[in-house]
Amino acid sequence: MATLQDVIQKIQPLDQDCEKRAQARLDRLTKPQGSLGRLEELAVRYAAITGEIHPKLPRGAVFTFAADHGVAAAGVSAYPQAVTAQMVLNFLRGGAGVNVLARHVGLEVRVVDIGVAHDFGRIAGLIDRKLMKGTGNFMHEPAMSRKTAERSLLVGIELAGQAAAEGIGVLGTGDMGIGNTTASSAITAIVTGKPVAEVTGRGTGIDAATHARKVSVIQQALERHRPDPADPIEVLAKVGGLEIGGLAGLILGAAAVRMPVVLDGFIAGAAALIAVGLQPRCRDYLIASHRSAEPGHRAVLDHLKLTPLLDLDLRLGEGTGACLGIALLFASLRVLTEMATFEEAGVSEKSE
Repeated sequence: MATLQDVIQKIQPLDQDCEKRAQARLDRLTKPQGSLGRLEELAVRYAAITGEIHPKLPRGAVFTFAADHGVAAAGVSAYPQAVTAQMVLNFLRGGAGVNVLARHVGLEVRVVDIGVAHDFGRIAGLIDRKLMKGTGNFMHEPAMSRKTAERSLLVGIELAGQAAAEGIGVLGTGDMGIGNTTASSAITAIVTGKPVAEVTGRGTGIDAATHARKVSVIQQALERHRPDPADPIEVLAKVGGLEIGGLAGLILGAAAVRMPVVLDGFIAGAAALIAVGLQPRCRDYLIASHRSAEPGHRAVLDHLKLTPLLDLDLRLGEGTGACLGIALLFASLRVLTEMATFEEAGVSEKSE
């Protein structure tokens, strides 16, 4: 099995020749140049990532990583920790928001238990990659060991490679974990340098008192652990989450095989901060589906210099936004491959 460093080194710059050729074709289609706006940008980005100028519509899958967080014991969420496991079962039954939107777009949902504090036993459809039954409470101790953080990255890398081998051509990121906006806010504050209060939102809908406690918990954790912003694995280990590590690995693994990743919201954004910290080139393989209602997500997108496709006040996670982003990507590829050029359609071009 490839090491983390092997995968990081395998990630290459985008194919600029394919980028130019895709843009040239778009400019010959029966429309004023640039008139389909960001749909054209999406098609060009896909060509540059994959090296395909006339791509078939790819198979897509959303990976929803689930894990629990010890920091939930500090009273930072409106929901009990048991909801993580309950929602995993809901995903497997097809009853969650991500399942509905994935069906709408024609995507698979792959549910990964990377750290849920529950014994599921053998259950159809669940990908069991459990590393711990939830992280430690990072208010008092590191969330996980450095070794476990690295293993969480390798889980995501492995699953991305397997998906590519099966013929899947685009991945969406999803997450489930009570307490994970707290971990994501901590990661965002460290990596972006923004104040904790500025990047910490209401998560699942907490009240003002709980929000103040959430900010205080993160501030105390950062003062206690002092993670090095230049060491993404240390940041992940001290204040991160197992599902965040899995998603960061998924990003790295997809970029290594030239496959685009459509990010969901804030938790996926925190994972992207870890992945891009390890290999800046993988940023070019990322498509931001939407801007979350979580305030920290804006800081993430600004730091990564990613412009989201949508702004719908989404804050559910699970991969819901990623499904909608992939739908737009599919639309852009249909424009690139199915729309006629001026020559093909016999349409007069713009007058000189």
